[in-house]
Amino acid sequence: MCTYLRVSEVVNKTGVAKSTIWLWVKENKFPKPIKLSPRITVWAEDKIEEWIESKF
Repeated sequence: MCTYLRVSEVVNKTGVAKSTIWLWVKENKFPKPIKLSPRITVWAEDKIEEWIESKF
């Protein structure tokens, strides 16, 4: 079962500001989010973990 994170949880997990996350998504430097509804966007936690591990 995959766990999904909202943007605030991604900010806490990565230590990266919300505006920077959205900029990096646009520049393909950060995993693409999943749109659940017009107002709800999430990321798969395993993709965020992989991204963090690739940085260190």
